[in-house]
Amino acid sequence: MSSDRRYQVFVSSTYEDLREERQEVMQALLELDCIPAGMELFPATDDDQWTLIKRVIDECDYYIVIIGGRYGSIGPKGISYTEQEYRYATETGKPIIAFLHKNTEQIPVGKSELNPEAIPMLKEFRELAKKKVCKYWETPAELGSVVSRGLIRLISTHPMPGWIRADKAASAIAAEEVLRLKKTIEELQNKLDETQLSAPRGSEDLAQGEEIFPVSYKYEAIDQDFEAWEFDFTSAFAWNDIFESIGPLMLDEATDEKIRNGLNQMVRERLLHDDDYKEQREGYSNLRNFSINSHDEQTIKIQLRALGLIEQSKKARSVKDTRTFWSLTTYGDSVLVQLRAIPKGVYRIVERDLVANNDQADAECASMS
Repeated sequence: MSSDRRYQVFVSSTYEDLREERQEVMQALLELDCIPAGMELFPATDDDQWTLIKRVIDECDYYIVIIGGRYGSIGPKGISYTEQEYRYATETGKPIIAFLHKNTEQIPVGKSELNPEAIPMLKEFRELAKKKVCKYWETPAELGSVVSRGLIRLISTHPMPGWIRADKAASAIAAEEVLRLKKTIEELQNKLDETQLSAPRGSEDLAQGEEIFPVSYKYEAIDQDFEAWEFDFTSAFAWNDIFESIGPLMLDEATDEKIRNGLNQMVRERLLHDDDYKEQREGYSNLRNFSINSHDEQTIKIQLRALGLIEQSKKARSVKDTRTFWSLTTYGDSVLVQLRAIPKGVYRIVERDLVANNDQADAECASMS
């Protein structure tokens, strides 16, 4: 890509089911020094929606459409707004790439089309999109990479005017326009940064914080006759306690096995040291081989992912390494810091209490002697 031009790219898709995918695409476009345009970034205006959409498409150099598992709301013309945008971009001769989900059968039900009338319309739209250049994707991270490679190729085969940098422009008017676009890019980057530091939309309806989740596990214990016993037990943990316990394991990255070991250690510490579990410990020694229920383990990872706290690692690895790695999101890192960071003055209070207790103990010893 030429370093003295910035290309404006219209991003079309359904919205709620592809929120994470759109964020990856916006980030990829910004990293290519492109200017993304999409409905969530439009300013407030008195124009009707379709007039505004057409105007923005006209101003863009390239058009990309992302097609997942939903067809989208149907407009007055009897087709979805996404398909209406696609057809308009085709009619106006915009260079187009379609990005189609590779395995629609694997899309979760919550992100799939439930309207029986819209399902065949979605299939027809996919077939229509295949008549132009199209690429395939499965995960949001993969989509970002595919968009980057596809757009670079499209720019090389279908060069468009773009926007010229101020130091390359022929007039003061062009220089002012480039500065305006630079400011737009910065504002869009700031918006993306803000979204990464907040919980995902809809997560407020999910269990979190001090709400309780019962965790089932097994362990072994030795009785007074040196006989080994295996027990099934359940302990209640707040979601904050769970994340505070295993979150530090993902400051870099953590495999499924590492997270499982961390959860096993969490339930072990609770059973061994919590006064509420004295009855379970009484008469037994050498409590060992703690093993969390696999269903609960998976539920914990899914819940923390749904809360926007963790994500599957995006680092490239050898094809032979089939392990799953997890890492904190930017938002998850900020939440963990709030949970684990030590407030100013805490140890000063602890030190004062320790000194007072030691003085009291010395005084009692002196009186006994």
